[in-house]
Amino acid sequence: MSAAKPGPMTSHQGGAAVGCGSLCVGVGTYMRTTYSARRRRWITSPKNAGPRPPGRRVIITIMPHILLIEDDVSIRDAMELVLRRHGHDVDTAGSGEDGLGLVRRPGAGGIEVVVLDLMLPGMDGFEVCRRIRELSTMPIIMLTSRGDDSDIVGGLEAGADDYVVKPVTARVLEARIRAAVRRVVPAVREHEDHDGLVLDRAGLTVTKNGAPLAIPPTELRLLLELSASPGRVFTRERLLELVWEHDYFADVRLVDAAVGRLRAKIEDVASRPRYVQTVRGFGYRFGPL
Repeated sequence: MSAAKPGPMTSHQGGAAVGCGSLCVGVGTYMRTTYSARRRRWITSPKNAGPRPPGRRVIITIMPHILLIEDDVSIRDAMELVLRRHGHDVDTAGSGEDGLGLVRRPGAGGIEVVVLDLMLPGMDGFEVCRRIRELSTMPIIMLTSRGDDSDIVGGLEAGADDYVVKPVTARVLEARIRAAVRRVVPAVREHEDHDGLVLDRAGLTVTKNGAPLAIPPTELRLLLELSASPGRVFTRERLLELVWEHDYFADVRLVDAAVGRLRAKIEDVASRPRYVQTVRGFGYRFGPL
């Protein structure tokens, strides 16, 4: 999508929420938000640099990653901009076939919610919905300009979790997305065996070839985040958000250091990692090879 650079937004004292890439930040001090064209995301930082005064809080919430499947270019671009300003990472597709291709990527590219137009060229929204349901349990919100009962029933029977009629306001769509995510009950596996490396997510323990490993909390959380989506590439900035719960860019060194410590504990040879692999120029992914 090629769009003009959005104007800056600011949030004032009192805990207002502002969009900033994949985060929504509620602040107790004055914050400045600017748009980074290079990173295609909103960047939030204190208006006056320096240590945060005592008693001030920064609350960070990870926003769900959206796949928007909509054939109308003007609607798709407008909705993408609105969703990004609400803090979502957004992938877009102009047809059902392209959307299914994104869902079928290894790890589904981190997609957590699908917003799906019903009237698509070629494969219609009903069929796309059915095929996504065969692959994933992620929430699907049907989006259409037709609001008759047969379409609503057909969409829900195809596997959609919710249904909104265009035109829809940004607030309503955001509320539907949040409601759909709240209804998701993750299936927690007792043990995950990754070629000899066994993770117990409920008990927060790790063993390798039957021997328990002592892994400190930060490295353990890093391992759990990476292993939750094997094959998916995580940028250092995204791991900062997930594990350290902030995105101060200079701190990407924290990620590299934690990866090094984790490899020393779980790899046979830390310099030739099988489990936590480097994807040069991008970040890290979980194997095993």
